[in-house]
Amino acid sequence: MKRTTVVRFGNTAIAAIAGLLLTLPVQAEIKSHSGNLIVEQPADLPELAQTPGQSLFLYQNGDETYLYVEQQQGTRLAVFNVTDPAKIKAAPSVALNAHGAFDFVRPVNSQAVLIRFRDNQQLAVLDLRNAKNPTLKVADALKEPGHTEPLGATGFVMVNRHYKGVIAVPHDYRVVDTSNPSGPTPLATIKQVKHSVADEETGTTYLLGSDGLTVVRRPRVEVDYELHQIQMEPN
Repeated sequence: MKRTTVVRFGNTAIAAIAGLLLTLPVQAEIKSHSGNLIVEQPADLPELAQTPGQSLFLYQNGDETYLYVEQQQGTRLAVFNVTDPAKIKAAPSVALNAHGAFDFVRPVNSQAVLIRFRDNQQLAVLDLRNAKNPTLKVADALKEPGHTEPLGATGFVMVNRHYKGVIAVPHDYRVVDTSNPSGPTPLATIKQVKHSVADEETGTTYLLGSDGLTVVRRPRVEVDYELHQIQMEPN
C-alpha cells in the first residue's frame, strides 16, 4: 500500500511539473502559432552570444551541457551552459593562446576535443576536464598537419596525407512554422549561418550566423526530456 501511494504521488508531481513548464511565460521574441517552436535571436541571449564566431561544439558533462563557440580569430572561447535551453547562461569567456581561427574536429575522449587551426592545419586538443574553463594544449605528436580518422572512443589515426579542408559556405536559414492551419508561416531568417549543431535530447538547434548565436527551441521536447529525467531519478 505504501509503495502505491509513492507512485501515485510521483505521477501527480510529474503532471504538475509538466503543466507548469507548458504554461510558463516565454521570454523569446519569436514563437510559432502553436508554441512548439521558439526562436531566440542573439539579442535574446547573453551578450556573449552577439559576437560572431567560426565554429561551435556541444559537450555533455554529466548532468550539464555546454556549448563552446570559437570567437575573435581563436583568441576567445565563449562558454554557454545550455543544460536548460530556456535559461541559457554564459560562463566567463576563456582566453586562448591560439594560432588563429580553428574548427572543432571530433572528440578525443569523453573529456577532450580535437581542433584544427585554419591557417596551418595544425591540430591541438581542447581539454574539457574543467568544462567551464577549458584549456588548449598543443602536443608535439600533433604538430604535423594531416588527415585524421576516428579509432573508437579513445583514439584516432593520423594519416600522412594532405588534409583537404571543407570551407563552410555561409547560407541564410529560414525557420518556418507549419502548425498554423492557414499555411506555413516564416518565423525568422538567420543570416549567413556557417555552422549548426543540434541537441537531440532537448530538441534544440544552435546556429552560428553573421549576427552571432541563434537558438531554435522545441518546448514540448524539452518538457518530455525533463519528465524523463525526473522519472529516472531514484525514489
